[in-house]
Amino acid sequence: MTKMGCNSGACHGAAAGKNGFKLTLRGYDPETDYVTLTRQAAGRRTNPLEPARSLILLKPTRTIPHMGGRRFEVGSAEYRVIAGWIASGMPPPTDADPRIRSVEVAPARRVLAEGDELQLVVKARFSDGTVEDVTRWARYTSGDETVAEVGDTGLVKMQGYGETAINVSYLSQVAPARVAVPFPLAVPAEAYAQAERRNFIDELVLAKLQQLHFAPAGLCADAEFVRRAFIDAAGILPTPEDVERFVADTSSAKRERLVDALLERPEFVDYWAYKWSDVLLVSSRKLSRKSAQAFYDWIREGVAANKRWDAFARELTTASGRSDEQGAVNYFLIHRSPIDLAESYTQAFLGLTLTCARCHNHPLEKWTQRDYYGFANLFARVAHKSEGGSFVVYSTPTGDLNLGQGSSSPRIGKPLPPRPLDGKPLPLGSAQDRREYVARWLTAADNTLFARAVVNRVWGNFLGRGLVNPVDDLRSTNPASNDELFAAVARDFVAHGYDVKHLIRTIMTSATYQRSSQTTALNIDDDRYYSHYLIRRLPAEVILDAFSQVTGAPEKFEGYPLGTRALQLPDTRVKSYFLTAFGRPERLVTSAAERQQDPTLAQALHVINGDTLNRKLMAEGGTIDRLAGAAGGDEAVVRALYLSALSREPTAAEKAALLKALAGPEGAPASPSNRRLAVEDVAWALLTSKEFLFNH
Repeated sequence: MTKMGCNSGACHGAAAGKNGFKLTLRGYDPETDYVTLTRQAAGRRTNPLEPARSLILLKPTRTIPHMGGRRFEVGSAEYRVIAGWIASGMPPPTDADPRIRSVEVAPARRVLAEGDELQLVVKARFSDGTVEDVTRWARYTSGDETVAEVGDTGLVKMQGYGETAINVSYLSQVAPARVAVPFPLAVPAEAYAQAERRNFIDELVLAKLQQLHFAPAGLCADAEFVRRAFIDAAGILPTPEDVERFVADTSSAKRERLVDALLERPEFVDYWAYKWSDVLLVSSRKLSRKSAQAFYDWIREGVAANKRWDAFARELTTASGRSDEQGAVNYFLIHRSPIDLAESYTQAFLGLTLTCARCHNHPLEKWTQRDYYGFANLFARVAHKSEGGSFVVYSTPTGDLNLGQGSSSPRIGKPLPPRPLDGKPLPLGSAQDRREYVARWLTAADNTLFARAVVNRVWGNFLGRGLVNPVDDLRSTNPASNDELFAAVARDFVAHGYDVKHLIRTIMTSATYQRSSQTTALNIDDDRYYSHYLIRRLPAEVILDAFSQVTGAPEKFEGYPLGTRALQLPDTRVKSYFLTAFGRPERLVTSAAERQQDPTLAQALHVINGDTLNRKLMAEGGTIDRLAGAAGGDEAVVRALYLSALSREPTAAEKAALLKALAGPEGAPASPSNRRLAVEDVAWALLTSKEFLFNH
């Protein structure tokens, strides 16, 4: 019935069912469906004496009218399965029934030509050791139908160029098969053989590019690299002196030295403390300002000390104490229910969205309702109490997540044993600290999702797109663009003790990260395999801080000292129209989608007419005042602005045009006020340009 769509959300699996007949969505609750099929509607849906007169056979075959149309034919395999079950006395589901353990798809990976067809074979493994061919009963979807289409029988037809996943589901299990058609590009073999290689990342990236026929771009220029590295690692622009010093350096190891220097800067700590605060939802929305500051300080101290990521996660998971003294405990005040904790925690540390399984088995993953509520029960013994104007968080020896008969919980009426995902359950009566148990499971060497989740977030920060995209959607039906590369980077991260700085250094010193953003006809269609650097708009906080840096006019945030940068704010509830307009997340949900990076009309209007940038350009004692009154002439002004805003020298054409704009009428010297306005206009033009607002 799942295969035929009878229990889909558009049919009888809808929340209210259809025409009085309601099944659980995709059969997530067999016991409930059994009662519906055999006991409701006066037993007319199933007739053990005359199976052929059962409504569940008469309607889908259109023997009698059916609003859903004909779903299968009389005598078909579907018909025989249902009729046989009815004729055998309609045995109910029991605890002794074999349970599905996994689904395997063959072939798991294949490179084909446009127009080729491929028949997938699906096998299911059960708890009693049996293996069955379930190709006919599995459901199939294509991740990209412009690349490949798939029919109900698992027959794949290649439609175009590229690579995609064919997602296969049967019962509660899912698995992907990867199919690809190389692009029809004539890339010479030398393009790969002669491509720059700095570490293992480059070898695996180039292998994928060669498979799909994309040409790797060359390395970016020094001026491009210094700006890119400063922004991606620390969220700041290099100063003109930084740029000049780096470009003038003739050492072959200067890029590696720059990366090492950036990792030790306080701005690096600010930037990554802010990023992890986004993930962990640090905000005064649910915390006092003092508690929010304590939580932020704990995160920042961890970044500053380069705390191992497994230690960071373990300390957070097991944190106890006062909210104003032990910053990490505030995580359990932001998420006070086991349900909220389960969903936020898996998203933050595993890159998994479990929310769907709250009401029914996950449609895109193998996680069931029992998995969901068993995991949530691990957090049922986290307690908190008010004490002296603060809160104390602690673990209790008793307590379980009670499950009643509500529509959003399993209809079993009793707590489920607390169990990590794919892990061993704890006995309900165990007095063992459940958070300690979760922490050990989370950071265990065989929990590959833990390392992959942070690797993907960090990779997405530097390469513009995660190996899995979105960066926090690591479900099995959303495979990586380069599985071998993802596995290798995650293994290296674990082998080096979950050292985030090592991970960042490995990425930044690779040729892959240092490739030019300039595309050619041989790689312009690549948006995920890293043949070139992906251009993207700067985050809201980076733009605002850059405006302040270039203009010499710091932003004033209410309640914080003048000179506090946007990336130093511990709380996103600090008022700033600019940050809101440019997509600063509210930190309401643990999702990368909260941050909006797409340009909007409101943003364009604000930089043109708004007071944020214009106020900084007009600020007394700022950069514009200094340049307008400085000796050295207009050429020095143009050069200083280009180095400050764009981290490069102006081209000859740019210089000529701007020198003309700065000159007075017919070459006559401009008045001081007019000259200042001219310098202001040049700065405004640079600070509102795409080259400034985007990292490239």
